[in-house]
Amino acid sequence: MSYRIFPATTLFIACMAFAAPDASSAQIDATQLSGIVKVLASDEFEGRAPGTPGEEKTVAYLVDRFQALGLEPGGENSGWTQTVPLIRTQVRQPANLEFNVGGEQHALEQANDIAIETTRPQEKISIREAPVVFVGFGASAPERQWDDFGEIDLTGKVAVFLVNDPDFAAGPDEAVAGLFGNRRMTYYGRWMYKFEEAERRGALAALVIHEDKAAGYGWSVASSAPGENYSIVRAEGSAKPVTLQGWLHGDAAARLFAGAGFDLQEQRTLARSPEFQAFELEGVTFSAELDVTVEHIESQNVLAILPGTTRADETLMVSSHWDAYGLGEPDAQGRTVRPGANDDALGTAGVLELARVLKAGAPMERSVVFAVWTAEESGLLGSAAYAADPVYPLEKTAANFTLDILQTAGPARDVILVGEGQSDLQGDLERAAALQGRVVTPENLPENGLFFRADHFSLARGGVPVLLIMGIAGGSDLVEGGRAAGDAWIAEFIGNCYHQTCDEWSADWDLRGAVMDVELFHTIVRDLGDSRRWPQWKPSSEFRAIRAKSDAVRRNGHSTKP
Repeated sequence: MSYRIFPATTLFIACMAFAAPDASSAQIDATQLSGIVKVLASDEFEGRAPGTPGEEKTVAYLVDRFQALGLEPGGENSGWTQTVPLIRTQVRQPANLEFNVGGEQHALEQANDIAIETTRPQEKISIREAPVVFVGFGASAPERQWDDFGEIDLTGKVAVFLVNDPDFAAGPDEAVAGLFGNRRMTYYGRWMYKFEEAERRGALAALVIHEDKAAGYGWSVASSAPGENYSIVRAEGSAKPVTLQGWLHGDAAARLFAGAGFDLQEQRTLARSPEFQAFELEGVTFSAELDVTVEHIESQNVLAILPGTTRADETLMVSSHWDAYGLGEPDAQGRTVRPGANDDALGTAGVLELARVLKAGAPMERSVVFAVWTAEESGLLGSAAYAADPVYPLEKTAANFTLDILQTAGPARDVILVGEGQSDLQGDLERAAALQGRVVTPENLPENGLFFRADHFSLARGGVPVLLIMGIAGGSDLVEGGRAAGDAWIAEFIGNCYHQTCDEWSADWDLRGAVMDVELFHTIVRDLGDSRRWPQWKPSSEFRAIRAKSDAVRRNGHSTKP
């Protein structure tokens, strides 16, 4: 993968677009970043799971830090937090799960064959011989003239999906090639969309067949918290989610299809055809008998604000998520805490450092909101709750900047862009990177769908232009070791420590690259903080129409002239 080279003239213009950082002003500090992570990822914080003593310690720590920096409370009712009512569910063991194929029972072992969970607040679940329907990729995309469902009725049935998009593995001569963005995942490829579509169609349960490359991570990640889930409390009378949802191991799926007289690989190929239609697997049923622990939780988003001067009602937002995966089964060393040091204590440290440096600088016309979300790991729930009931109107939020996983392998010649071609903020990132002598490289793993897997997506769905820095979006061109070293860092982190006990703080981290990435946001926020410019979505973006609807309110008489 090559990175973009700026012509000399373009580089000069880019550098003139932003003011270079004042060397005498406060700077993002690697020691500060490391120190914050060391605290948040310590055993004392118990992996920072929502609704646990670890949450109480985390929220108290964040509030204390924001107060010490001299920021003002930015939450509800003039406080530091926004309440996010959640339901935590845990499927208890033993869970009796099985497919019946032609009268022969095939037991499924939780975490090995299947990773099943529920977001319904019911303590007993009983499913008896529910018909099983293969829905291919489960995409209903009229704008692409694509419908996997046809006339089939999913009511009371189990929907089995393929992961990712129909064109993920398509050859260049196949009709679907390029229809869903080639290897760049669309929202139709996300498990979240598939579960939502199953819900809309009345399915009893939804299972996604796991594949390492198509999912973007291995089975150890998909099954890292077997049976546990969080969900936002739904309003009375609203639609109910599917009773059970989760992942089906690829080997278990292959056995299921073979027992029903089908070859799974052949069905993957057929599902890439526009003519594919969902069909019931004759003679195949799914049964489940299990108990569920249900806990109602009031979790918290943490919000602080640096008020603007002349246009304080216009906001910029800098965000991360504070939660990780809490306590789990002991690993080979007996560790049970999944500390989430990089994911996302380091991103949260970046938010705190941005707050410190921006507060130390000259006041800005616009306000800056610092948001640290709960329950990202459970489906972006904290940010989704905010987007549904924002403390600061989304139409007056100029942009969101999200930090979620920063690379710890030293400085890089480039910065990885997630969501190429989405908004004007791409140009801002290119200009800020040029000031550092760096270039912007589009993500080299677009099939992983990272644009839909971080909290900025909740704001994007509300029309707010967003920019995400995520270290696992592609191997950076590291100053020491180049692209190969950047790829190796990602392979090591994703393959061994992502969501695991070994995602822990290390004194050996080289945070110079992380500092440079956070400084990019500092440069852009300072520029927009005194600007009348409103970043826009590109004409091809699916979020442009949402933003356009709020133009009259958003502008509120102000010029959009840069």
